[in-house]
Amino acid sequence: MENSIILFGANSAIAKAYIAHLEKVDSTANVITVSRTNVALTSSTLTLQHFTSDYSTSSLANITETLVNQQTTAKQIIIFNGVLHANQQMPEKKLEELDPIYFETLLRSNSLTPLLCVKAMLPILNHHQACVITALSARVGSIEDNQLGGWYSYRASKAALNMLFKTTAIELARRAKLTRLVLFHPGTTDTELSKPFQKNVPKDKLFSPEFVAKQLYNLLLHPENLTEIGQVAYLDWQGKPITW
Repeated sequence: MENSIILFGANSAIAKAYIAHLEKVDSTANVITVSRTNVALTSSTLTLQHFTSDYSTSSLANITETLVNQQTTAKQIIIFNGVLHANQQMPEKKLEELDPIYFETLLRSNSLTPLLCVKAMLPILNHHQACVITALSARVGSIEDNQLGGWYSYRASKAALNMLFKTTAIELARRAKLTRLVLFHPGTTDTELSKPFQKNVPKDKLFSPEFVAKQLYNLLLHPENLTEIGQVAYLDWQGKPITW
């Protein structure tokens, strides 16, 4: 499938809202979804193809093989994967709360998994097809912006993601010279991920998945305005740059 839109973490609320938005504005798009479980999606216009994956190297390699055999090219690859709280473990407020298992879980989900997804998509990237690869980052991943402390594991995992994407952009400038990379901070979105932290969020700062999906789609319409080849755009939901 040519000019496909590939969505990892497709069971997330923002990913589902993104697909719903595509039905309105790009109704004949080829959409490839990847998630740990089946995604119950139907569309009368979109061409949908779904893969289940545990995001292991072997599982992602099977997806790669299928896409290569189908001569798939991608115009967008969006990685919605991410974890904030897991197994009743919440972001740390002080050093005494640091837990190695929670730390490793967030690093794997928020940093390593997105990079493995990019790695898996390398065979369908080339010098002829323009593509924008996006991952959901967070403002708390900014080292310069950190004025409050805490949230050690989540901050570290998003800062690591930012560095990994910056490094990847340098490599892809040589290997797929029309590919751009974007790190997107969606703001506080009304999803399960943010539920425990919504209490003190002003109503006008708690965004619906539909709003965030629309903002992201509109930003990605013109990736050439967001970043140069070999660089990474690190942006909030308004399209404003975030300091590293």
